[in-house]
Amino acid sequence: VQLVESGGGSVQAGGSLRLSCTASGLTFEDSDMGWYRQAPGKEREGVAHIGAAGNSHYADSEKGRFTISRDNAKNMLYLDLSSLQIEDTAMYYCAEGHTGVRGPGTLVTVSS
Repeated sequence: VQLVESGGGSVQAGGSLRLSCTASGLTFEDSDMGWYRQAPGKEREGVAHIGAAGNSHYADSEKGRFTISRDNAKNMLYLDLSSLQIEDTAMYYCAEGHTGVRGPGTLVTVSS
């Protein structure tokens, strides 16, 4: 299983970004997928998850601001970030739900 994130960058507070995750080596359409993040000095935390059937779940602090989606035809996972806050600054990772395999991450930096 190989997962590679992209789309991170620097953005001002209130801005938006779309993170992408390219998946290979797995039957993507049958896989539960998730996004996690780890801020400097903090533990890794779950951000959003999407099941193979397309059902999604979000951490409370992200509800209404982040949207997880998937394109099974392209083996792609997405996370749309909006109304970004300084506290959202972190390395964002995508991960496969059963194996826990995750990518190297993509950095999101939010400034005032």
